[in-house]
Amino acid sequence: MRWLSDSTVAHLKHVAEWPDLVETKYGVLGEIGRGGMGTIYLAEDRVLGRRVALKVVSTGASDPAAAARMLREARVIARLEHPGIVPVHDAGTLPDGRMFYAMKRVDGRRLDEVALDGGASLPDRLRVFQKVCEAVAFAHAHGVIHRDLKPENVMVGPFGEVLVMDWGVAKVLEEAAEPPLTTGPGAATGTSEGTVLGTPAYMAPEQAAGRADRVGPAADVYALGALLHFLLTRRPPFDDEAAGRRARGETSLSPGPVRSAEGPLPPSLVAIAGKAMEAEPAARYSSVEELAADVARHLDGSRVLAHRETPGQKAARIFARYRTPILLIAAYLVMRTLLFFFSRRG
Repeated sequence: MRWLSDSTVAHLKHVAEWPDLVETKYGVLGEIGRGGMGTIYLAEDRVLGRRVALKVVSTGASDPAAAARMLREARVIARLEHPGIVPVHDAGTLPDGRMFYAMKRVDGRRLDEVALDGGASLPDRLRVFQKVCEAVAFAHAHGVIHRDLKPENVMVGPFGEVLVMDWGVAKVLEEAAEPPLTTGPGAATGTSEGTVLGTPAYMAPEQAAGRADRVGPAADVYALGALLHFLLTRRPPFDDEAAGRRARGETSLSPGPVRSAEGPLPPSLVAIAGKAMEAEPAARYSSVEELAADVARHLDGSRVLAHRETPGQKAARIFARYRTPILLIAAYLVMRTLLFFFSRRG
């Protein structure tokens, strides 16, 4: 008997997973990425003549629970019509029985790549953060909690577009119950108390503890604070070891200090990230809008509500904000003094 090589087996498995689109209007052009529940393909919409991203349930997770989860994800995204959230164009079932949905193809780079390459200044990174906050605030207004906000789930386009991606574990507040979460072949769990959904390095303590009943908008506020921490320091608030311990239930761990290898950070931004990541939900910003407003105050040179300034910091902030008129007035006063001095000597 002749055994097949590993590469041949991998190729056959890849071919077997390729979606059957014969009876649809789509034609697959290539694979874009994979997740625990589905595979995303670049596809051509032959009717409208445009390219889309096609998410298809993986063959290893093609059961009713996975299909229900993917349909729910598509419906959650479809209800959130916002420039910062990728739109869904279509959904259905393939001839091979697998669930799929088609969405806008997103060009650009992930936020972690943008932040780590060093090309974006801190103000530019903060403006991207503001756009992320706008999308999340819109979702909250429509009763949807993302639950997995992190740099890898934000795309930044070449023309300044910012899109919040991956709403697969989103919580809809009006739902009485959620469909089971498929995490891999044969591994399906509910979303009741005790189940941890999200990314340990960015999730709020109540979320890391599996307290699904306590996970609300404040959990996304915490995750946005962790995202801001990453944009300031270019590293997550918890290292791999601490994130692993949090995933195992050690939720009392404190995030790492907000420090940058590039030099001192503005105390106001450190205070904003710290307030957003308070352990108790009630101590955080009351809403995403409040968090975004404090970031806007920093960018505008106004007083940040989360930070108690020293007199020196207040003076430095006012000088930075009104540098040009202050310098013009100072130059005018110096010239008047010199003119007065020379006129007296004459």
